[in-house]
Amino acid sequence: ASGRASITVRDILAASQRQPVPQRGYQCMSCCRVFPTLWSIKTHIQHSSQEGYSCKLYYRRLKALWEKGHKELEAAAPV
Repeated sequence: ASGRASITVRDILAASQRQPVPQRGYQCMSCCRVFPTLWSIKTHIQHSSQEGYSCKLYYRRLKALWEKGHKELEAAAPV
């Protein structure tokens, strides 16, 4: 089910904070293209397969890894 999770603006922001961009904008962590607005990068990710990129798959897998890590941390936390 997490493989079908939708990519949110929060996910995009979390990923982009790990990679500073020298220009103003948001960098796609998959293809490294820079977009001026959150809306434009989210649109790019949603339609990346039409452009020949696999960015949507990349972000889905990244989100699944984050969710898995979060669940593992919760399970390891003392009660």
